Amino acid sequence: MAERSFKKEVQILRKGAGEELHVEGILGVTKALLQSGVAYVGGYQGSPISHLMDVLNDSQEILKELGVHFESNASEATAAAMLAASVNYPLRGAVAWKSTVGTNVASDALANLASGGVKGGALVIVGEDYGEGSSIMQERSHAFAMKSQMWLLDPRPNLTSITESVEWGFQLSEASNTPVMLELRIRACHVHGRFTAKDNVPPPLTVKEAMENPERDTSRIVLPPSVFLHEKEKIEDRLPAAIDFIKANKLNEFFEPRSGGNEKLGIILQGGLYNTLIRALNILGLADAFGNSDIPLYCMNVTYPYVDEEIIEFCRGKDAVLVVEEGQPDYIEQAINKMLRNADVPTRLHGKGMLPVYGEYQGQPLKEGVEAFIQTEAPEMLGKAETLAANDNVSSADNVVQSFDPKLAAQNVIANATAQPNTQADNLIPLQDLDELVPPRPAGFCVGCPERPIFSAIKQLQFEKGEFHVSADIGCHLFSILPPFNLGNTTMGYGLGGAAGSAFNVDGVRRTINVMGDGGFWHNGLTSSIGSAVFNENDNVFLIVDNNYSAATGGQDILSSKFYVDHRSTQNPIKKAVQGVGAKWVRVVDTYDVETVKATFKEAMETPIKGPKIIIAQNECMLNKQRRVKPQTRAAIKEGKRVVRERFFVDDETCTGDHACIRLSGCPSLTVKENPNPLKSDPVAYVDNDCLGCGLCGANAHSAVLCPSFVRAEVISNPSKMDSFLHGIRQKVIGFLQNRLQAKLDKHAF
Repeated sequence: MAERSFKKEVQILRKGAGEELHVEGILGVTKALLQSGVAYVGGYQGSPISHLMDVLNDSQEILKELGVHFESNASEATAAAMLAASVNYPLRGAVAWKSTVGTNVASDALANLASGGVKGGALVIVGEDYGEGSSIMQERSHAFAMKSQMWLLDPRPNLTSITESVEWGFQLSEASNTPVMLELRIRACHVHGRFTAKDNVPPPLTVKEAMENPERDTSRIVLPPSVFLHEKEKIEDRLPAAIDFIKANKLNEFFEPRSGGNEKLGIILQGGLYNTLIRALNILGLADAFGNSDIPLYCMNVTYPYVDEEIIEFCRGKDAVLVVEEGQPDYIEQAINKMLRNADVPTRLHGKGMLPVYGEYQGQPLKEGVEAFIQTEAPEMLGKAETLAANDNVSSADNVVQSFDPKLAAQNVIANATAQPNTQADNLIPLQDLDELVPPRPAGFCVGCPERPIFSAIKQLQFEKGEFHVSADIGCHLFSILPPFNLGNTTMGYGLGGAAGSAFNVDGVRRTINVMGDGGFWHNGLTSSIGSAVFNENDNVFLIVDNNYSAATGGQDILSSKFYVDHRSTQNPIKKAVQGVGAKWVRVVDTYDVETVKATFKEAMETPIKGPKIIIAQNECMLNKQRRVKPQTRAAIKEGKRVVRERFFVDDETCTGDHACIRLSGCPSLTVKENPNPLKSDPVAYVDNDCLGCGLCGANAHSAVLCPSFVRAEVISNPSKMDSFLHGIRQKVIGFLQNRLQAKLDKHAF
């Protein structure tokens, strides 16, 4: 059950030639695939590609009508290997994943694919997740493209350019017999815009037809002596063919300066940065909001291979050129430096010296870099720019992306909240004071998350037995590394939590805990972590968090999902899988039963039985559960049906105010409020209206022997007559007891 459905939106994929589509980037990419005659599509979810996989999954009916085969692959490696269908047959195939982690997983298959080459167009759509807000290591797809001699498209982030790049990608792949990567940044995936549609095209050759007429070409298989011939072919045939195709079809774009501009300067940029650069120039008064710039631009919609002839011609006759290349190392800048020196072109080249060496090129750093370039090479343009900027009030257009500085936004929010009318900018609160006004809020589990009780139990166990090494893994459970749990020493890759702790397989010392989620388990963990642990008689503890979905990537169904899913095989228990590879000590626990979870971990840490101790902690992802249950609950209440919901609250008189409950769970619905007792100064714990009634707060209080201040209540909508009758009885009994207690207090008062 993905986090959102595209069942309605995908119907626009049926639109034909000449119709204008107003869509999000991922829908535009899907439409472009269908217009290109793609024969098969696959991939693995991960931001910002998750929704593309969801769109494809919701487009099953349309795909089948066209004869397009779709698979939601088990991993990125599986998806990359799927492109083998394009090696021997003129089948167009596309796969998608999150880069760079997905590319790392797929690297073996991709390297083999790039070595032997392809007959049909093979397109790899990678979602580039680079910058301060990223959840992965900061690397670039560019290095892999160069290493394996695959071509890399980085289109301007507007719907027309993106959809055209999909079609160009297939054609470029076929013209050069080389797989092509299409790089889409997060903003490109989710940009909204319009483009003119074409008719969907059934694949000229379907997968079924290829199966009925098998072909074989051993020269495409990566075996000696073919491997050296592949390398020779890459350099002598495929690379020149790709460059000729790029030049002939003008995939890279030249933008001449507007009237009165400076032709002695130039900017070379990656296509994906075009919108942000135009916005930076616009702020400086050097471009209008529609992309008309005072400085000539060379926009590299293909960032690899380089077209030396185009770059040299662009630079020739110019005094200086700025290279806008996001990320490190500066591959493009180095290459252009070599081109210019070899061609004896004296143009001065600027790049990382004026722009940040690392990090995402958002509006502010790009503006500052361009400003430094102009200040160095043509400062008179900035004086002119101030006059133009004063008269230019255009703030947005289809091809403009506004930059957003969260620190500045927070500063302005605080200023606006506290300022008097007409407060001037010099009264803004300094940024360094924000820490005092806004408490730190580390990323954490959702309200009611079934993973929180697991780490509460481990925390309690550590209090009893001392600290131990924890190998963490990719997924929601990675939040256990942050406060309040502070668990987890390393994380090495999706499904590699168990493998990351394999070096600590030593007898006679406290055992380690190795964590992975069910998504990671099916992605890589079954063989790399559990199978390896069984084979090597690893004596440590392995936790598999089974919440029914690949929750961290958007709630996609997996092999062990508990619900029936059309055109998928689910309900395959993880317990059977681990027992199938030889695991003997296996326990399945309910995550919300903190006492049992804690006792099971304690048993696993102390048992004399050798071999991996595997604990499968099960309960449904609360986000997915709420997506399913809330509409059902609303509908039932509207129909007048009796609905019972559990809620928890804290007894103000019993709460001691030490807040151990908050430190032990970190639930966002647990907060504090002023103590109603005037003799006590510490605020009491308080459960706000976000509570979903998971019961963890009370379970922790019981398991850790905390204060008994948590109370469970039932909220009944559309109560029955019996409910109303029992409620009346309870109110009378409680009122009687309260009155009797008050009478005793009044009697002894003095």
